Amino acid sequence: MTTLEFKNVTKRYHVRGSGDMLALDDVSFTLTSGQTIALVGQSGSGKSTIAKILTQLERATSGEVLLDGKPIPRMGRGLRAYRQQVRMVFQDPFASLNPYHTIRHHIERPLRLDHVVPKDQINDEVFRLLERVNLDTNVVDRRPHELSGGQRQRVAIARALASRPSLLIADEPVSMLDVSIRLGVLNLLADLQREENLGVLYITHDLATARHFSDEIMVLNHGVVVERGPADDVILNPQHPYTLALRNASPNPDLHFAGSEPAGPETAGPETAGPEDNKTTSPETTTNQKGGN
Repeated sequence: MTTLEFKNVTKRYHVRGSGDMLALDDVSFTLTSGQTIALVGQSGSGKSTIAKILTQLERATSGEVLLDGKPIPRMGRGLRAYRQQVRMVFQDPFASLNPYHTIRHHIERPLRLDHVVPKDQINDEVFRLLERVNLDTNVVDRRPHELSGGQRQRVAIARALASRPSLLIADEPVSMLDVSIRLGVLNLLADLQREENLGVLYITHDLATARHFSDEIMVLNHGVVVERGPADDVILNPQHPYTLALRNASPNPDLHFAGSEPAGPETAGPETAGPEDNKTTSPETTTNQKGGN
């Protein structure tokens, strides 16, 4: 079992003319294989800063991040080995995929860099990963602009899985997608988490999907964890005023929180989302969809 510890982490940014800005204040949590933690808070609360520190795109001002009890190396093979274990799915699949390269290239690259399979098996592994995220293998030689938003995010998930990680950081993975296909992508992540025994840090604004998708919820406000606990307890019986305010801001709190069960596959599963998610669109249509979200 892989264990990732985020211990007493503080992050300050220096803002010219304004001094230091405190983004995180003594934040701690532990993520293990097979566990899903939802990190919830409004924009600017520090959620993405945590993701960037975990993936070493940013460094903490103080505190430490440990993988299986060992500090993360700052460079070299040790850092590459860490990044192979901890992968990230970004919020905007259109921005995170290089428009000049094919889908094959995006998935092949981590396979080659991390030496996941022998060279003569790379092509088969690319097709296996596409099928694993419920994509038709005929997309392999297309470019990102030729796919729908849901298809692009599935490619991004396949790319993250290519290194065979133990932990996945999902930074608002469905917020840029059309509402009709969000649940299909979330159900895919839930299936992968369960079948691959992945640890998942799910970053979101949406308390309803946090409850549906996670074992535990942490509520972050101005860089401070104000509440944490089992998902149902935090949602149905919030103890902090900020958590209650987030719950009350839900578009339909009665549907999601008043003792009702979260939406499941039988009511709005991937079958409902499938046709929209799997269609191929023209560049113009894709651009319009992206702008509409």
